[in-house]
Amino acid sequence: MSKVDRRITKSQEAIKKAVIELMSEKKFDDITIQDIADRANVNRGTIYLHYLDKYDLLDKIIDEHINELRRMCESATEMNLDFVESNVEWFEYFESNYSFFSTLLASSQASYFRSQFLQLLIEEIKNDIDKTKLINGELDEEVILQFIVTSFVGIVEWWITKGMPYPPRVIAVQLGILLDRGIYNTFL
Repeated sequence: MSKVDRRITKSQEAIKKAVIELMSEKKFDDITIQDIADRANVNRGTIYLHYLDKYDLLDKIIDEHINELRRMCESATEMNLDFVESNVEWFEYFESNYSFFSTLLASSQASYFRSQFLQLLIEEIKNDIDKTKLINGELDEEVILQFIVTSFVGIVEWWITKGMPYPPRVIAVQLGILLDRGIYNTFL
């Protein structure tokens, strides 16, 4: 595996940090590549060397976070963590990246993150639904899946946009109890 030049990594990190900072100051549509370059202290060509445009840059940042959440799911599965413990890890990750997530959720670009996050949760939860427990076949597996993942995403969005009013463990436990009472014991 080839070694990545530290200067490239440093430039990319500065560019990512710059766009997140700028998103907290103004609408994403109003941010220019020159704004990002100035804030990151790089030239425009450096940005275009790594990204097609500002939308590609933001998509790649979102994808990095989604991939990290996916990696955390795989790790939780390997370590046989229960639902609450694996979610504590996620909420701690959201907390440690609060600046990014709070800025993103307040922007017009939140829909891409939300759709990617929903898809990740669907992939992770779909195989856990126990079709034999669907009450007399009255409930459709897809409806249950959508209920679970949109509830989860809604709680995450609420928690972040409200400034994380509870510590990660508290919100993970509360979410676990809600899903456990209403959904998990019945359908999963």
